[in-house]
Amino acid sequence: MPVIRVEMFKGRTVDQKRQLVKELTDAFIRTCGGTPESVQIVITDVAKEDWGGAGILMSDKYPDKK
Repeated sequence: MPVIRVEMFKGRTVDQKRQLVKELTDAFIRTCGGTPESVQIVITDVAKEDWGGAGILMSDKYPDKK
C-alpha cells in the first residue's frame, strides 16, 4: 500500500485538496501501476509560523496579505 504524504501551508480549500488527491492518485497509478484503492494520501496543513527555512520562519518570509 503506497502512502503519499503532502505537507503544505494552511489555506487550500477542500476542492483543491480533492483535486490534489485525484491527481496524485492518477499519477502514481500511471507511473507505478496498482489500483486507486491501494493509494493512500495524507495531507498535513502546517501554519507558516510552524515552518522555517534558511534560519527564518516562513511567516516572516511570506507574510499574509492584508
